Amino acid sequence: MISKIQKLLKTKQIKCCELTEKYLTEIKNKNNDLTAYVNVTSEMAIDQAMAVDEKIANGEDIDALDGIPMTLKDNISTKDVETTCCSNILKGYKPIYDASVWTKLKNGGSVLLGKANMDEFAMGSSCETSCFGGAKNPHNYNHVAGGSSGGVASAVGAGLAVYGLGSDTGGSIRQPASFCGLVGLKPTYGSVSRYGLIAYASSLDQIGPIASSVEDAAIVYDEIAFKDSMDSTCRGKSEDTVSHLNDSIDNLKIGIAGEYFESVDAEVNRSIKDALKVYENLGAKIVDISLPSIGYALPVYYIIACAEASSNLGRYDGIRYGFRADDYQGFHEMICKTRSEGFGEEVKRRILLGTYVLSSGYYDAYYKKAQSLRGSIVYGFNKAFENCDVILAPTVPMTAFKCGVTSKDPVKTYQTDICTVPVNIAGLPAVSIPCGFGKNDLPIGMQLIGPKFTESKLLCIANKFEQATDRCFFKQVEGGVNL
Repeated sequence: MISKIQKLLKTKQIKCCELTEKYLTEIKNKNNDLTAYVNVTSEMAIDQAMAVDEKIANGEDIDALDGIPMTLKDNISTKDVETTCCSNILKGYKPIYDASVWTKLKNGGSVLLGKANMDEFAMGSSCETSCFGGAKNPHNYNHVAGGSSGGVASAVGAGLAVYGLGSDTGGSIRQPASFCGLVGLKPTYGSVSRYGLIAYASSLDQIGPIASSVEDAAIVYDEIAFKDSMDSTCRGKSEDTVSHLNDSIDNLKIGIAGEYFESVDAEVNRSIKDALKVYENLGAKIVDISLPSIGYALPVYYIIACAEASSNLGRYDGIRYGFRADDYQGFHEMICKTRSEGFGEEVKRRILLGTYVLSSGYYDAYYKKAQSLRGSIVYGFNKAFENCDVILAPTVPMTAFKCGVTSKDPVKTYQTDICTVPVNIAGLPAVSIPCGFGKNDLPIGMQLIGPKFTESKLLCIANKFEQATDRCFFKQVEGGVNL
């Protein structure tokens, strides 16, 4: 899609302003039902589109993402544009600086259509913890778009943006991409700057793209993966990915770990097996591996993530910015009421859990043990990659569940992260791509996991599957912008 739009713009078959207006019209027509966007930046988008049109009219070259209408998850800072993390406690907050990824894209001519819906502070698997209400699945509005980057997936899947940036702490890019039939890339921890990403769990968070094709995801990744002095953990990418999309995959070894399939629905299992046959026909060798340590991944993830969240979210006290309670007596009551009224139930639950595991008498029993087991999970992946090039696994054990399920059983919702959280714990790259449809005609996704900084290989392998299946798993929803 990105390459096609670039060609249309360069050959002057369409103007960027015209294209942007088409997307804004689609948003106006669909967003009331989808709730994909929580803030539409129409004036900014038109101004950015006009600048691209002027550039083309003057005969200047345009960059890879010049003039491409896109969206940002609402936890990525945008200067002077409200950034709420879809929480009441941050309503009205306008950052005084841009996130590094948005600075790069904005300087490269990208057109921001608006900020996308998400689970509050990225805590959730359905987008329904948002204070604005959850984003809907474009394939069936009675089902969730996934979380926490549900608004980005909903917007891209419904044709309300060409691509978007989300964040992935425990699967928050890959899971909604799987639910909405899209490509979602969770890059290696440290390859994309987190400067300006409002933190949930700092040792797990990573920004990445959600797009409608592997090529689009690769184009976006190449633009946002750079060494950034504003983030001491960021070293950028090891090599460009777009130039390697058509590399040979001869002698490729794909690892299959039985532990990933223990609680997977039959239709998901069947789609994964069919995908393996595609790779075997392409010459890949399937290798059985074992990852026993990932059985601990879910409790390890929730202990570490909640502990870091309890620390990161301590800054929201009603004093410096954001929401402040109206009726209080004294400083301590003001902070207590502000946090009680400003945070949603899921966020408060995770803050309490995180504070508990860090408290005196429980630190050694929970947090310290979780960090030790994290090392075991990292070691397990390293040993596995001695026998295979990549690991193939389900992205989520099921297709998108119906709206309203998460409020009835939060613990069951946590279990939907079982296939995605190991990657974040180990800091590895993974890409989710569509590989089938369930009996309810909703998309099924699979993920490819590789060693650190192997995004070019992962995206190449994903691209081979997309080409071999002739994109038959990318089901276009009705409507959208016609090009």
